[in-house]
Amino acid sequence: MQFDRSSRALSRRLVRLRNRLAAARLAPLAALFLAASYTFAAPSESETVSLPNPVMFVTQVPIEGFATITSVFANHQTSMQEVARGGDLWIRYTDGTLRNLTAEAGYGDEGMQGANAIAVRDPSVDWTGTKALFSMVIGAPTRQYEYGEYYWQIYEITGFGQGESVQIRRVPGQPADTNNIEPMYASDGTIIFSSDRSRNGQRHLYPQLDEYESTPTPTGLWKLDPATGQLTLLQHAVSGSFQPTIDSFGRVIFTRWDHLQQDQQAENPDYGTFNWASEDANAPMSPSVDVFPEPRYETSAAYGHVMNQFFPWMMNQDGSGEETLNHVGRHELSNYFNMSLKHDPALHDFNPFSPPRTNQNDTVNWLQIREDPTTPGRYIAIDAPEFYTDSAGQIISVMAPPAMNASQMQVTYLTPRSTREFHNGTPPADFTGHYRNPLPMSDGTMVAAYDSHAGSADNIGTRANPESLYKFRLYRLHTGAGGYLEAAESDALTPGISKRVTYWDPDVFVTYDGPLWELSPVEVRARPVPPRTVDPPLQSPEAMAFDEAHVTFESFANFMAVRGLGVLVGRNATTRDQADQQQPYNLRVPGGVQTLGNGGIVYDIPYMQLFQADQIRGEGGMNDPVPGRRPLAQPLHDPAALQFMPPLPPNAPPGAVPIASDGSFAAVVPAQRAMVWQATAADGTPVVRERYWISVKPGEIRACPSCHGVNTVDQAGHPPAQNLPIALVNLVVYWRDHYDAVFEGGFE
Repeated sequence: MQFDRSSRALSRRLVRLRNRLAAARLAPLAALFLAASYTFAAPSESETVSLPNPVMFVTQVPIEGFATITSVFANHQTSMQEVARGGDLWIRYTDGTLRNLTAEAGYGDEGMQGANAIAVRDPSVDWTGTKALFSMVIGAPTRQYEYGEYYWQIYEITGFGQGESVQIRRVPGQPADTNNIEPMYASDGTIIFSSDRSRNGQRHLYPQLDEYESTPTPTGLWKLDPATGQLTLLQHAVSGSFQPTIDSFGRVIFTRWDHLQQDQQAENPDYGTFNWASEDANAPMSPSVDVFPEPRYETSAAYGHVMNQFFPWMMNQDGSGEETLNHVGRHELSNYFNMSLKHDPALHDFNPFSPPRTNQNDTVNWLQIREDPTTPGRYIAIDAPEFYTDSAGQIISVMAPPAMNASQMQVTYLTPRSTREFHNGTPPADFTGHYRNPLPMSDGTMVAAYDSHAGSADNIGTRANPESLYKFRLYRLHTGAGGYLEAAESDALTPGISKRVTYWDPDVFVTYDGPLWELSPVEVRARPVPPRTVDPPLQSPEAMAFDEAHVTFESFANFMAVRGLGVLVGRNATTRDQADQQQPYNLRVPGGVQTLGNGGIVYDIPYMQLFQADQIRGEGGMNDPVPGRRPLAQPLHDPAALQFMPPLPPNAPPGAVPIASDGSFAAVVPAQRAMVWQATAADGTPVVRERYWISVKPGEIRACPSCHGVNTVDQAGHPPAQNLPIALVNLVVYWRDHYDAVFEGGFE
């Protein structure tokens, strides 16, 4: 962790002295030596880079491969082949001085990585600028073939101001046997973070496997109150949620992986996929069956459905209101994608240029999102390939304050589009490198991790002596050719931080001696505390429904909350946004409302069928299944939810609720479990499918004007539906008439 071999040797001697002092129980004196040995005055080239505030960041021993720490997904795992030990938490002060914070506090090893070895990630500074959270994994194999259990845990650091004494403590109350990463302070001082803890804490469901490669994934965003130890699942993600932040409006902004499609592993018998009958530990097993959505390949009636994107999402700090950022979607951000059904001439593949939309700069993935502190509502992110670039690519931005309509959101390319891709041949003339971890600073400048190589990320060394092609360092970017941001050697924040480490991986003895990656910068400064966003009051149509039923909303919501339930409401399922002509949009409720976009085929939709994410897909074969399970969409069957809904007609599709004559539907659903739904014909044939999983918080009444929410007008030119939802009235009346003995009070 020193800048040259002479300073590295000096540091090793000081570390040995530190260890002797600590062993002799002279910890204060040991800390004094640490403060001396891990604070460095950077060379003059670094001092020329001016920053408005200190920057905290992490170093990482470079490591390449599938599902490693810099991967787009499944980057939370802790084996030595997924996250090499030897990195540290650092701070760079405005005068260019560098300080190794974890080493100063006694964490980490020089040379051989063993019991005290660490890796660190995800620093996040609190609103006062005086403390920070980060994740750290401690420990490494001490001999060949030793496979240990290691977990990322959340730590809090104080005393990182110049002249202060560093203190690091593990945050109490967090689960000790799960990977807890990407922590941040909420407005009320609680901690929101990503974790791979199973949705309900049951160990036999650990780890949750994603919808793509059936690779372990975070299960969503969680909240921890360190003062009480209360742990709450805010949002359930089937394939993972990543990199949460809180913007100036109090919204939790995060990246979510949307891959809602049938299981591709089931197509290959080598994976040994099968279904458990339920989420129970000893449930019976049977051959694998997928029921939602349509198959991945074309059928006689439909085109295959493939979705694979990382989009910006938002929710309130209490877990309510989960939605894509300002309801933005593929129609506003993506390029071409196919229609769903064949034999309907009114449907066509999506073309962003016909008719033209407001946003002319398409994107694929939104990674590492940060709000610009100088422009509230402006978000900076990385659009990078799913593989091959260590999540590095093009820097992009979008304006999306709460009041902005999604149809008006415009993406700006801050680096050339060629920087999104890797180029193993001759790169385009405007290619300037690959960028990650963009950090917009309070003075309007931008810091980012950067590497100039055009080719794909690779270990150009060997397993025993690795060398990554990419050499990420932190740079303050400047405006270059074409008005795009770029980096130059004179922009580097450090002169480079090198280290020699050895470790068992655990089969092979690995030696690395070279520069460390510099990643995840955060600006250390005080900021105004954003408002604490919570579930907002009911909108007028739903409030009117409770008035019509003569029931107070508070009594109904409290009843649902204590039972772990919520309610999904749609006002008019026949309406679609005018841009969505990839699924049927001439829709009619038999005997009720209809919304027609043209004179094409009209589809009757008497039912809305709901699906819950059940963790029941196994792999490895029924005789020797691998740990963990993948969620599958299964018709709504939660007993508690079904108990409080009116009985369905005997011929209704499983998990369905009727669509009322006004186009509305209402369903009680399990909270803190991902849900998805589709409008169907009378015989259960799918007509319009929802494309995103959504979870609700306990007691939330989640209402939408339509299934594909209308930005400005629907397919018939009408504004978003504002009708009193008859289906919600019917649901609340049924609850009122059947459960007043169970739940006393609350009725008008």
